[in-house]
Amino acid sequence: MENKAHALVAGVFVVITAALLTLLAVWLMRDSTQRNLYEMSTSETVIGLQPQAAVRFRGVPVGKVERIGFDDKIEGNVLIRISVDRAAPVTSSTFASVASQGVTGLGFIQLDDDNDKNSAPARPLQSANGELPRIPLRPGGLSRLLKQSEAIFNQAEQATARLNQLLSDKNQQAVTTAVTQLSEAAGSLNRLAKNLEPTVAALPALSHDAGAALRSVKVVTDEVGITTRRLNQPGGALDKLSDGGTALSAGVQTFSASTLPKLGEVVDETSRTMRQLRRTVSAVDDNPQSLIFGNGTPRPGPGEPGFSDKDD
Repeated sequence: MENKAHALVAGVFVVITAALLTLLAVWLMRDSTQRNLYEMSTSETVIGLQPQAAVRFRGVPVGKVERIGFDDKIEGNVLIRISVDRAAPVTSSTFASVASQGVTGLGFIQLDDDNDKNSAPARPLQSANGELPRIPLRPGGLSRLLKQSEAIFNQAEQATARLNQLLSDKNQQAVTTAVTQLSEAAGSLNRLAKNLEPTVAALPALSHDAGAALRSVKVVTDEVGITTRRLNQPGGALDKLSDGGTALSAGVQTFSASTLPKLGEVVDETSRTMRQLRRTVSAVDDNPQSLIFGNGTPRPGPGEPGFSDKDD
C-alpha cells in the first residue's frame, strides 16, 4: 500500500508539472498582437512559399502567411491569405511580391508602397462587400527570372552557335595566317629598324650642321637687315639715288626743250653743206682745170653747135 501511495503521488506530481509547463508555454507563446487579414490572388508560381512564412513591410516583420490554396473566384489562380499587424501602413497603394531568403531559398511575402511622397497620402485598405481586402501581388525576382529563362536559353544557344562558327576550321586557318603575316611584318619592321640605325646615328651630326647653317643664315639675315636700314635712312643711298634720278630727269627735260631744236638746225645746215661739198667735188672731178682756169665755157656736147668728134 505504501508503494502504491508513493507511485500515485509521483504520478500526480508529474501531471501537475506537465500542466504547469503547458500553461507556461502557452503564456509565453501567446500573441496578443492585433492583426488584419488580407488576401492575394495571382497566376504566378509561388515556389518556396509555405504557411507561417514571414510577411515583411520593406524588410520589417509585420505578420505571417495564414493559408495558401486556390482562388474560388478566379479559376487557376493561387490564393494567399496573410495576417498583418494593424500598425503596418497598408494602404490602397500597397503591393506585394514573393521574395526568397538568401541561401535557404525559403519564400516570404514582401510588402511595399509606391505612393508618391509629393502626392496626397493614400487611404487605408478597407474590405468591400464583407470580403477580405485584396493586395495586388506583383511578380517577384524569381518569377521574372523563370519568365526570362527561355529567352536566356535561346540567347545562350545562339551565342554557342556563333562561338562554334567562330572556332570553325576555316576561321582558325584564317587566324593562323593572320598571325603568320603579323610575325612577318614584325620581322620586316625589325630589319627596317636595323637599316635605319646608321641614319639615326648620323642624326646628331646632321642636327649640328643644320644648327650651324641656321646660325649662318641668321647672321646673313641680320646683315641684310642692317644694310636695309642704312639704305632707308634719311640722306642714305636710296635718297641720294632718288635725288640723282630727279636731277637727271630735269636735265633730260632741259636738253629736250632747248638743245635738241638747235642740234636739229645744225644737222640740217651740215646736211646742206655736205650736199654742196659733194656737188663741188663732183664738178672738180669732171673738170679739174676749173681749179686753175675756172669753170669757163663748157664744151659743146654731141648734137650741139661746134661739137667735133676730134675733141674726144
